[in-house]
Amino acid sequence: MKTKVNISDYKNFDNRELSWLKFEQRVLNEATNKELPILERLKFVSITSSNLDEFFMVRVASLKDMEHAGYTKPDIAGMTPTEQLVLINEKTRELVDFQYSTFSRSLMPILKEKGILIYDKYEDLNAEQLKYVDSFFMSQVYPVLTPMAFDASRPFPLIRNKSLNIAALIEKKKDALVAGSNNDDVEFATVQVPSVLPRFISLPSDEGKHDCFILLEQIIERNMDKLFLNYNVVAASPYRIMRNADFSIDEEGAEDLLREIEKQIKSRQWGEVIRLEVESSINKKLLAILKKNLGVNEIDIYKIKGPIDLTFLMKLYGIEGHSELRSPSFKPQDNPRLKPGENIFDEIKKGDILLHHPYETFDPVVDFIAQAAFDPQVLAIKQTLYRVSGNSPIIASLAHAAENGKQVTVLVELKARFDEENNIIWAKKLEKAGCHVIYGLVGLKTHCKIALVVRREEDGIKRYVHLGTGNYNDSTAKLYTDCGMLTCQDSYGEDATAVFNMLSGYSEPAAWNKLVVAPLWLRDTFVALINREIAHAKDGKEAAIIAKMNSLCDKEIIEKLYEASNAGVKIQLIVRGICCLKTGIPGVSENIKVTSIVGTYLEHARIFYFYNNGAENIYMGSADWMPRNLDRRVEIIFPVEDQVLKAKVKHILDVQLADTLKAYEMTDEANYVKVKPQRGKKPVGAQDTFCKEAKKSNEQEINFYQSRTFIPRLANEVFDE
Repeated sequence: MKTKVNISDYKNFDNRELSWLKFEQRVLNEATNKELPILERLKFVSITSSNLDEFFMVRVASLKDMEHAGYTKPDIAGMTPTEQLVLINEKTRELVDFQYSTFSRSLMPILKEKGILIYDKYEDLNAEQLKYVDSFFMSQVYPVLTPMAFDASRPFPLIRNKSLNIAALIEKKKDALVAGSNNDDVEFATVQVPSVLPRFISLPSDEGKHDCFILLEQIIERNMDKLFLNYNVVAASPYRIMRNADFSIDEEGAEDLLREIEKQIKSRQWGEVIRLEVESSINKKLLAILKKNLGVNEIDIYKIKGPIDLTFLMKLYGIEGHSELRSPSFKPQDNPRLKPGENIFDEIKKGDILLHHPYETFDPVVDFIAQAAFDPQVLAIKQTLYRVSGNSPIIASLAHAAENGKQVTVLVELKARFDEENNIIWAKKLEKAGCHVIYGLVGLKTHCKIALVVRREEDGIKRYVHLGTGNYNDSTAKLYTDCGMLTCQDSYGEDATAVFNMLSGYSEPAAWNKLVVAPLWLRDTFVALINREIAHAKDGKEAAIIAKMNSLCDKEIIEKLYEASNAGVKIQLIVRGICCLKTGIPGVSENIKVTSIVGTYLEHARIFYFYNNGAENIYMGSADWMPRNLDRRVEIIFPVEDQVLKAKVKHILDVQLADTLKAYEMTDEANYVKVKPQRGKKPVGAQDTFCKEAKKSNEQEINFYQSRTFIPRLANEVFDE
């Protein structure tokens, strides 16, 4: 008889923030992968820097707000905000140390060997390069700079969030007078490194050996004396601050949501300083002035052994030439069902179409809206937009559709974090074109990905629907792995209409045909689907769950998965990032395996598989298993019912579970280890496999999927190509 275990015990859950830092480590590990070209490895260093910025501005900032408010309620793992901040600080420092060690000791020497030299010491420049830099500074940089002093008559300058700056200690030259200074020495000054100029500057080559570069802040620091002609520069050092960028809006009290968000975006620049990055060699007095006037605690100061803010490496990745230092680019393939130039509505009428990005091009989604905009039979277009590209063809098509007299309704989610400003611009443009723009529901973010086209045809009104797991962003669609479905089945069309009626008004349908919508029914549906597998397992039947998502941190869902594991349900989770569930706990999670894939593309699709005694239910959609997705957002998951499409989705899961090149498996200690190929088995890389398969013909693909028997498997059972 099994000893009853309390599955709700804090020790059975991992902290959300620490789990995210483990994901960051997995991303950074790709920078150490010697099988990758050097510029690809640099790219992963840049990605970790960008991710850490957002982590501090939002997650760490939120914990600090809780700490300031005296909030002591424990999280899912039993930790108070203060306890979390202490551990986050410890783990982040370890991560940053590893990041800079990898960059300086491993990657920079290889980069130099491959013909690219980034000078880390100004003194290493030759005479020609020094002459060039001095000329560049006076002609291109000096006119842009604005040095700001701090003394008794001038307050400490407002330092912008994420801006790179150079602080200096200066002393007045003897017999020099500065107007208005009253002969008092000015001790501190700062200048912002202008973001309008490139961060790394190309230099004359060192006798043809390398493409040479130097960072802009080094040029400015070298020439600081030119900014303070009557002063000696005693010390100078770059620094960068991170401010609290998380904001909440009282939507009930905000009469104009758009104006309120515009105001909050501006306030981001002046929020509480939550992180100060300085050079490890910074002058002590200089650091003390920064610490005092920025209001920073010692725990929030990071002394960096290298260039501050490594996000510039993404720009270096894109330099001209050196194609041999990058992985060969993959061109997204045409979907076998949707050839360019064909009428997309005629093709959808032949049957549901599955899209798999970026292996298949995002063009069908763009064409879906573009063709609708100019199709005389189309009466209306309705779409949700969460994040779109800077020059979105979808936005342009929606505007054209309105100008062509069609009824166009667009929900633009203004609360999409860090895209608020961009979305405000698009919302105004769409309104100007004649579209009816909705700004979302009070208290909820609209995160679902759905587009509806209403068309008048010979046999009456027909509705065409696109449902997806990713944003309507043609740029990120080349980098994120997502799935989508095009359908004109009446049941999906009716539900799509109900969704938009709910978003634009107060019409909530009594029942849904196919779609499952949060925050109304989604949590209950997932719990019911898991309960059904539990019931099958208790009846001695085979029971299995496979779920692929970005994050898993919902306590109720995790406890339900623990219950299913105890009942004998075989559970395989493919979780890219945060996972608060722990595997291998006796009596709790012995039947659960968790893997995470980190590769060239960002894993972004959400797919949920339930064996259901062989009937097999598959859902895809926009929601992770997180409280915010289940309770505080408008989300949609949709069933995949066409047998050919189901086979394709099962194949996606099958290959991902078999990955032995880019997959990590969670250990019993909630850490992650790289999955290794079984002896005698060919290594499998899921992303590489999908790239190869996307090049196959339609008939080959359909025959392959139809003939394949899908068996739910655990990660240690390898898919044999």
